[in-house]
Amino acid sequence: MADPQDAPVHVTQAPGPNEMRDPVMRAELRRASVWFGLAIATAMVVLLIQPLLLIFAGLVVASMLDGGARLIRRAVPIPRALALTIVVIGVVAFIGGVFYLTGVEIAAQAEQLRATLEVQAMRLSGWLSELGLMPAASDMSGLAQQALGSVGRVTSLIGGAIGAIASFVLVLVIGLFVAMEPRLYERGLQWMVPMASRDQFAITVARMARTMRILLAGRLLGMVFEGIVTWILLELAGVPMALLLGILTGMLAFIPNIGAFISGVLMVAVGFSAGPSEGLWAIAIYFGVQTFDGYVLLPLVARRTVDMPPALTVSSQILMSTLFGFLGLALADPIVAMIKVALERRSEQAVAAGFGSDDGPATAPAQDEAQA
Repeated sequence: MADPQDAPVHVTQAPGPNEMRDPVMRAELRRASVWFGLAIATAMVVLLIQPLLLIFAGLVVASMLDGGARLIRRAVPIPRALALTIVVIGVVAFIGGVFYLTGVEIAAQAEQLRATLEVQAMRLSGWLSELGLMPAASDMSGLAQQALGSVGRVTSLIGGAIGAIASFVLVLVIGLFVAMEPRLYERGLQWMVPMASRDQFAITVARMARTMRILLAGRLLGMVFEGIVTWILLELAGVPMALLLGILTGMLAFIPNIGAFISGVLMVAVGFSAGPSEGLWAIAIYFGVQTFDGYVLLPLVARRTVDMPPALTVSSQILMSTLFGFLGLALADPIVAMIKVALERRSEQAVAAGFGSDDGPATAPAQDEAQA
């Protein structure tokens, strides 16, 4: 009887059903992997959108600090670390001084503003109900008190919520760390990009950073102008809570279009609560400040910053506020500006590669005509 160990060994050479040696199957698998990875990345962005927005807000703060340091170094040739320290100390001193000098007055005016808005809303609903345009005032009183009462609840939550304070501190910390060593984080981003694409990536990031600095510089200039001028004019016109309205107008100026509308509604409502003349002065001040800001200040700033269509800005704000709340509304403009810069850079690369249209490479006569 033959030993089973001496039996010949048979090796199957044909590929099994779990092996994909077919190049078509491998190509399809790679393609499916790309789409599957894209779906996973999209899901991760949706799940982590709030932390990502906080990180982007930190980058916005870093751009502000870096822009301030660059401005100081243009005037005085000092080390960058010293210039950044001066900017940080100035910002902290300004915020602390404002809250120290006007904290009690602002808190009192905030409660007075809530009560004034509630009274004005009741008057407006009563007038509209008399015209037959709305339900009776008794039916609207509950809705008005509930809606305007939420303003007080939101104000108290913002003032005392630990989560909001922690998020604000994290944004400041991220912005300070990035502003201290921007090259370190830029190098880390470049490591995540293939070496063949790092040159173009570095150019795009540099343009994004410059655009962000210029955009925020113009926005801060508009905020300071609107806040101070509104406060002074309302104080001279005898409108109550002029200081609080000036601060709110300056803060809301960071959000173009929508912020100006909200500040105008608050200003006019408070003005008419003091009397018809104060209300008319509030309307005149609002339109005067917004006209000067829109037709004189903003065009001067737009020459050196990102020129975005107003419809695109408003649409992005509506979309971002609907999806991500107030933080998305505040960051909609910088996000759209960064996307615009990236698309413009991508278009430049396509033109440099010889693609002048969607149909294919640009012909020589077309290139000559475009240059002419």
